[in-house]
Amino acid sequence: MANKGSRPRAPTITIDTSSTHGPADSTEDIQLEATQSLSPQHFLAVPDNASQPRRSFDSEGHTFVGTPSQHSSRDEYSPPTEGDPLKPDPGEERYFNVENNKFAFSPGQLTKLIPTKNPDVFYALGGPIGLERGLRTDFKHGLDVKEQSFSNAVSFQEATSGVAVPTLQRSESLPAAAAQMSRTDTNLEKLTASQQQALFADRKRVFSDNRLPERKSKSIFELMWMAYKDKILILLSIAAAVSLAVGIYQTVSLKEPVQWVEGVAILVAIIIVVVVGAVNDWQKERQFVKLNKRKSDRFIKAIRSGKTREISVFDVLVGDIVLLEQGDMVPVDGIFLAGHNVTCDESSATGESDLLKKTPAKDVYAAMEAHKSIRKMDPFILSGAKVTEGLGTFVVTATGVNSSYGKLMMSLRDEGEVTPLQSKLNVLAEYIAKLGSAAALLYFVVAFIEFLVHISPHGRLASATSANKGQQFLNIFVTAVSVIVVAVPEGLPLAVTLALAFATTRMLKDNNLVRLLRSCETMGGATTVCSDKTGTLTQNSMTVVSGFIGSPSTRFGVGTTSSKLPEAVAADIFVKTMHDSVFETLEKSIALNTTAFESEDGFVGSKTETALLTFAREHLELGDIAEQREGTPVLQLVPFDSKRKCMGIVVRTDEGARLYVKGAPEMVLAKCRRIVDATTGDAIPSIDSKNFDEQWKLILTYASRSLRTLGFSYKDFPSWPPERVRKTDPDQVEFDDIFNDMTFLGVVGIQDPVRPGVPEAVKQCNRAGIFVRMVTGDNLETAKAIGKECGILTEGGLAIEGPEFRQMSKAQVREILPTLQILARSSPEDKRRLVKQLKELRNTVAVTGDGTNDAPALKTADVGFSMGIAGTEVAKEASAIILMDDNFSSIVKAIMWGRAVNDAVKKFLQFQITVNISAVLITFVSGISGKVLYQGGTNMASGTVLSPVQLLWINLIMDTMAALALATDPPTESILDRPPDHKGANLITVTMWKMILGQAVYQLVVIFVLFFAGARIFSYQTNEEHKALQTLIFNTFVWMQIFNAFNNRRLDNRFNIFEGVHRNWLFILMITIMCGAQVLIVFIGGSAISIPHTLNGSQWGYSLVLGFLSLPIAVMLRLIPDDFLLALIPESVKKMGRSKLSISDEEAQRYEWNTALTDVRNELVFLKKYKGGRLNNMRYKVREARDALPVPRPSSNRSRSSTNRTLPSAAVAAGIVAGSIAGWSPVERPADKSSDSGTK
Repeated sequence: MANKGSRPRAPTITIDTSSTHGPADSTEDIQLEATQSLSPQHFLAVPDNASQPRRSFDSEGHTFVGTPSQHSSRDEYSPPTEGDPLKPDPGEERYFNVENNKFAFSPGQLTKLIPTKNPDVFYALGGPIGLERGLRTDFKHGLDVKEQSFSNAVSFQEATSGVAVPTLQRSESLPAAAAQMSRTDTNLEKLTASQQQALFADRKRVFSDNRLPERKSKSIFELMWMAYKDKILILLSIAAAVSLAVGIYQTVSLKEPVQWVEGVAILVAIIIVVVVGAVNDWQKERQFVKLNKRKSDRFIKAIRSGKTREISVFDVLVGDIVLLEQGDMVPVDGIFLAGHNVTCDESSATGESDLLKKTPAKDVYAAMEAHKSIRKMDPFILSGAKVTEGLGTFVVTATGVNSSYGKLMMSLRDEGEVTPLQSKLNVLAEYIAKLGSAAALLYFVVAFIEFLVHISPHGRLASATSANKGQQFLNIFVTAVSVIVVAVPEGLPLAVTLALAFATTRMLKDNNLVRLLRSCETMGGATTVCSDKTGTLTQNSMTVVSGFIGSPSTRFGVGTTSSKLPEAVAADIFVKTMHDSVFETLEKSIALNTTAFESEDGFVGSKTETALLTFAREHLELGDIAEQREGTPVLQLVPFDSKRKCMGIVVRTDEGARLYVKGAPEMVLAKCRRIVDATTGDAIPSIDSKNFDEQWKLILTYASRSLRTLGFSYKDFPSWPPERVRKTDPDQVEFDDIFNDMTFLGVVGIQDPVRPGVPEAVKQCNRAGIFVRMVTGDNLETAKAIGKECGILTEGGLAIEGPEFRQMSKAQVREILPTLQILARSSPEDKRRLVKQLKELRNTVAVTGDGTNDAPALKTADVGFSMGIAGTEVAKEASAIILMDDNFSSIVKAIMWGRAVNDAVKKFLQFQITVNISAVLITFVSGISGKVLYQGGTNMASGTVLSPVQLLWINLIMDTMAALALATDPPTESILDRPPDHKGANLITVTMWKMILGQAVYQLVVIFVLFFAGARIFSYQTNEEHKALQTLIFNTFVWMQIFNAFNNRRLDNRFNIFEGVHRNWLFILMITIMCGAQVLIVFIGGSAISIPHTLNGSQWGYSLVLGFLSLPIAVMLRLIPDDFLLALIPESVKKMGRSKLSISDEEAQRYEWNTALTDVRNELVFLKKYKGGRLNNMRYKVREARDALPVPRPSSNRSRSSTNRTLPSAAVAAGIVAGSIAGWSPVERPADKSSDSGTK
């Protein structure tokens, strides 16, 4: 057991290279600090060779580091004799001269290291020793967590001279123990806020942290100016200004009543529209800034004060020692110090497609000093690169804007993302605006002709003054412009923005971090979910509960497979019966062959690894794993590989070397030739079929109990490296050559309970018409057990393994997809292929993934979910949404919010189109009717029932306020009671059209009856009563919109329009504001809002009753069956809304699908049946027409008779023949699949 009083030690691996290097190297051991401290969720996901087209070159064919031209013509390295490699580039001088720099190097000097990977700069900085001194760091212990400021400076000469210098004085305010880089932990929580602010003060001042400068957000005034720059609003402002000038002239010069009020009212309305829109944009921008900050923040592992710590990526500093692991996205620039087989994909940073293997800085500098070739060496770590293999450490040399990735991000900052739904609505808004503009133009022409008639010698305005005539003309013009304002649905994009901003903010509370906005919309139409098992469906809280060592008869835990086997005993009793050598072997196999590490809070790593270490600590007397690792030289590390499903480690022993392997039991057992005896410690020479059957039967029993099984084996070598094996490096051997003839140690069963709520979430998905599939790397029996418990595997469902899936043809896969529920022992390529096949069958696919190799599937899927806890950075980068809690139930919440976003936009669209139709038609018809309601009104000549100011108020209601009210409805449970919308579904459904047209007709009937016959109905005779009728019409129209807003809260034919209304406080607030504002307008609006007369009690009653009748009208409309309406629509109209078909070949080249091609296929089907051959390889991929390349579409005669179908078929057949000669074919022709025709 570990000495409780001893101080904690940093996890260290010593890589012994004495067996592979010459005498000159024999005294130098590479200290790989904390590489065993790496998180296995990053580590246990190596790119599968089958899915990785790029390759990492070995020593015979490296991708070389770009070197200056002076070294390109010879192999030996020579320091530059001309020029200064550290000379600043023109315009960059400010980065080289830092006032009061306590470090040997400036940010500019360090920046010259990475972009060109310049070895001369690396040499000029003194190599790794110079960097360690000049950056005032410690490659073994890292930065001091209590570092504040330095009292002295380090000169460039002191750092790069190579001469030993005295220990540099650190911060004046730190205790001596901390100044000596104590490896004991420090409690930063005891520091005050000012002390924490002072931490790393000099380092942050000189080099800055890893935060990019915040993009300067637009002020509220800039947003107001942007909103005002709308051409329509500018045109309306000019008209209002002219109206105001004429009104002032009439009031001052002609002593007429206040004629300037309407111009002022229009200007005020414009200001309100602009201000409200700008405030909405400002709030939206603030929300997305917060969201992006949360999206960019993540934690990485670094060594500080000798301990491995998780720190925010924003807090990484120059001089930090950062750990590299498989699946990491490198956040900063640096120099590689030490590690094992670290290979990086730098294509995103440099465009280089090959994987680059990294060389420790010490080896590179030693080669430089010896004037050896360095063309095969690359110690440079680029920010933005992906670690595809290996693990190691590097020292940070550039952060934030000084790093290569930071510079790239600063140059690529964009203004945001336009989602597909926004694009669709922008097109729809353009069409609506064109129709409204046409109506406004027609109205202006008719009203202008009528105006000319009225000003004729015998017209109604013949005796009017010139000012009055000008005012009447302006009324016509302003009304026409107001019609355009009402018709232009600028609220549609606003509604999408509001819905997305609201949804993404609330989804974060539901543990869904949205990286791509379009994923919100896409999730609403998800038809299938392919989910991982571990950590997503299960709790990822693992415990070793069962196992056996050697023979199944020596086992612990509960459960038996046969009456012949003795009962299992408790683990603490079982370990006492084990031989000492077996006890020690099992303990070392767990402690050394792992990527987890120990911190103050316990073991840190994947749940599988920490479960094993916890078992070893509780039952195998595991002490301080850091001390044990430091005392065990590591010869080779073998990362987990998804293809062979195991990992290993080679360590030096007194007898030579030993290989420890753990992984999938079937993989481990297949490589074993001996089995250990738990009681004697002897290795039985062979595993016979009886032993194998017993072992496999017990493993299947564990799997049927939903246990995750892991097998252990080992192999001894008399020397290292062994003879007659392939070498990947001078000190590394090919794992497959040594992974044989193993000794089987045992198997453990790890329990991972199903997450609470997952079975209910799966039921919710099934209720919503979403097919849930499990895609896991576990064995089939475990997957089936978990699948049944979760409700994924049902009666008649299919569960198969990855190897079987890989052997299936495309046709066979499509045949099993409808019933495939579990894919076990699957590789990342299996998952990607499954997703691709589902998408080709027009499914909207959501996929979960946590490993680096899951990135292709996450990218291929319509929506990729990565794991926020267990996911690698590569997986997160490839995903659209990050599950912060790794919980499947959060996916259901994402589906609900996705549907809520789509529904919110459709609700607003339904509301706005209704108002558009009614307002435009009312203004147009009343304007050209020539009817005048009362004498003395400003609309006396135009005769419109709604004045320009009233139209602007209605526009404000239906655009901004309605968008806020309807676009922020949170999802209800009933949103899952319907199937998902298929791809390409119409934006406006039959149910929506029914409500739009029904409500518009009702509103038009009411307003026209009041306008043309209201005076007779109410027996109004006086001019004052006619003025009240004008106000009554306006008031009624507004109240019909307010009550109709409630109707539009539902898009289906159900009647409960108040469902969940109490949860949407914004809807209640907006409705309250609209009601209160309308009451105030009617009572005190006066001439400003063109309210000629207030209303009495009975008139208010008429307005409210007619408005309230919108609710029963909606009930009547919902009672009309949709199928009945569909039957009334002509077939030709239905075809107009259908998407054309397009096909694609294997290279994703798309062509428009000509319907005559279908004729050719149908008419030649007998050839396919009887002749076989090449036609049997024809497969057609159906795609949306919007995905096809824009090609000219020939007109077609839809009414042609069937007798004329032969001609186009023959013509197309000739075209296919000619096209095939030229190399084109409308079919797939996979080069590697020629078996289809032979099997049919």
